[in-house]
Amino acid sequence: MKLRIATRKSALALWQTEHVAQRLRDAHPGISIELVPLSTRGDQILDRPLAQIGGKGLFLKELEVAMQHGEADLAVHSLKDVPMQLEAAFVLAAILEREDPADAFVSNHHADLGSLPIAAVVGTSSLRRQAQILAQRPDLQLRDLRGNVNTRLAKLDAGEYDAIVLAVAGLKRLGFAERVRARLQAPDFLPAASQGAIAIECLAERQDVLQAVAPLHDVDTDRAVRAERAFSRRLSGSCEVPLAAYATLDAEGLALDALVASPDGQDVLRDQLRGNDPEDLGLRLAERLITRGAQRLIGRGPA
Repeated sequence: MKLRIATRKSALALWQTEHVAQRLRDAHPGISIELVPLSTRGDQILDRPLAQIGGKGLFLKELEVAMQHGEADLAVHSLKDVPMQLEAAFVLAAILEREDPADAFVSNHHADLGSLPIAAVVGTSSLRRQAQILAQRPDLQLRDLRGNVNTRLAKLDAGEYDAIVLAVAGLKRLGFAERVRARLQAPDFLPAASQGAIAIECLAERQDVLQAVAPLHDVDTDRAVRAERAFSRRLSGSCEVPLAAYATLDAEGLALDALVASPDGQDVLRDQLRGNDPEDLGLRLAERLITRGAQRLIGRGPA
């Protein structure tokens, strides 16, 4: 059997794809894997925030076209970059076990968010991160930060920022775990829905691919991220909306903690709910925040 995997060309995307490829080789001895590296519009446009150029879906389109044209059999994504609603022809075939979902405070001179001097410059391209940072430190200057992980770290090292915020998972996967000065983690700081999880996408009709990747699927991660994504989907979640969701699983079921905020961090709605059905849990928690005014916050736009 041979499988061709479409992937973005960034170092992190290639690491994730190689990881999936190795997992497939372990599950199916003798399988042949070919990587199909592609450049997406989201990778090409780096001078504007994603919210201004069409959102995270810009990282998927070229990979999906390759699958539709028969140039690739599946694609590997960071699940947090996958739109909450896929086009009808595609499915998420497998979700791998989640890596650390926390955000990372990265700085060469400061230990954590609280130790930054007044009006320090912090780099992040995420409205979710911006809102939560400003909720704790409204004095800070937030500046947009695009590019791959290496580019963002280089900008920090060049002195363009006092600190930057990235995903812990990406830093760990690329061997930069030592750059994490502090973990911005739940319950004080919530991640993006499905942050830290790797997803495999394919055409819904490709039963051969669905069967091949099935051994890679992690049921517990799937349950957690489905609750998070259901919450985000109900609130039209995208990079244009400062919202966060994090589900944990224990013997009593799922616990979902989520928030919606204004981009300036001055208004934050947050709630937690428990349940067993992931989709129902996410939708119920979203409805609770809607009754408290979440739609008003979503309609504000960037600060």
